[in-house]
Amino acid sequence: MSEKVRVRFAPSPTGFLHIGGVRTALFNWLYARNQSGTFVLRIEDTDASRSTDESIEEILSAMDWLGMNHDEGPHRQTERQDLYNEKIQALLDAGQAYRCYCSQERIDQLRKELQAEGKNPKYDGLCRNRKDQPEEPHVIRLKVPLEGTTVFNDLLRGNVSWDNSELDDFILQRTDGTPTYNFVVVVDDADMKISHVIRGDDHLSNTPKQVLIFDALSLPRPKFAHISMILGADKTRLSKRHGATSTLAYRDMGYLPEAVVNYLARLGWSHGDQEIFSREELIEYFSMDSITTSPAVFNPEKLLWVNEQTIQATPDAELAKLVEPFLVKEKILEEGHDWSPADIERAMPALKTRGKTLIEVAQAGEFYFKDAIEYEEKAVTKFLKAETKPLLEAVIAGIEGMNDPLESEALETLFKKTVEDAGLKLGKLAQPVRVALTGKTASPGIYDVVILLGKERSLARLKHAVGLC
Repeated sequence: MSEKVRVRFAPSPTGFLHIGGVRTALFNWLYARNQSGTFVLRIEDTDASRSTDESIEEILSAMDWLGMNHDEGPHRQTERQDLYNEKIQALLDAGQAYRCYCSQERIDQLRKELQAEGKNPKYDGLCRNRKDQPEEPHVIRLKVPLEGTTVFNDLLRGNVSWDNSELDDFILQRTDGTPTYNFVVVVDDADMKISHVIRGDDHLSNTPKQVLIFDALSLPRPKFAHISMILGADKTRLSKRHGATSTLAYRDMGYLPEAVVNYLARLGWSHGDQEIFSREELIEYFSMDSITTSPAVFNPEKLLWVNEQTIQATPDAELAKLVEPFLVKEKILEEGHDWSPADIERAMPALKTRGKTLIEVAQAGEFYFKDAIEYEEKAVTKFLKAETKPLLEAVIAGIEGMNDPLESEALETLFKKTVEDAGLKLGKLAQPVRVALTGKTASPGIYDVVILLGKERSLARLKHAVGLC
């Protein structure tokens, strides 16, 4: 019988959910879904001085926004202290760990001396074989093998070996009784029966320590896969200077969750030359074999392109629901407005090609949703001139004679006849009409604008513009 796949995402709640962390979560989530496995969410909040409930809420909100649902959890490490104490005692009883009473001053001095001699500044094992156990301040250290190598198989990198002489007897429990990161990770992964640990390669140096703890506790090791880090364009670790790194910042900037998921999935994973995937396709095609160990470079322009493609592929009714909060946020519509979902949806075919983000789509619809439009001064000066007046008047007369709702074909005929009679090119009419109807020089197609506004609103704005000429 094949092994049941159980993976986990285990963020520390010490700030916002980093976009790099989301990519790690996504690879775990996709692998679980592809293998009909279980995706566990674990909050690693043992660092009490930095962990906050606000950060936990942010993590849960980001995961929810991206549609990466967890099957178990969220488990919190701070609620599992009894289990950690039990495992510490088991290691002490088995002689696999020991109490270390060395003061921090002694440790610091030892490090300085070893560094001055050009040696590895590791603990010298002074308390390793100590028999007495006074009730004095102490840490618990693992007894690391003094020689040999620690080897583990990485699903992406093959066998990785570590010389045990390079490792010191590292701390499992601090003086105040709190457990260390490497220890709780092992206890949790074993207790939660995690089969695959898929994480960033910045954890590669932690893995030999964790493997030694698994072995010391006589627990089965999970399979490891260390994925590459995400770098900025300058090949340094992704940070704020490369753009937003907070996941929810992309939500607030008008990115669609499908676009963010699609783009992050392609950072270090591929399926042929395909760029745009549905969520179902990502789940179907995802495999470890297609993950590369080369560092992935984050390209904000590419993400923006994926977002643009996703917006255009989104059904109009769904897009209208997504755009509506941004219409309010951008003060184009008021909170509690009386625009119906159908009326907002009506604008989507014309607007969805006008923006790369939901904010831009909302802004492109300002002429439609606002009754009173603001005119760009330069546009009025350039296009609403005295010689434009008869052209606008001809369009007004033509529209007044049309049936409502207006039709694109009839409008096109009217515009062409108007410029032909005046001996002009279409742009000499289309641009003044655009400014008259939207106040701006850029908008959806001019016939789309007229049809969207409808006969009454179009005529009112055209007549107002005649007065500006």
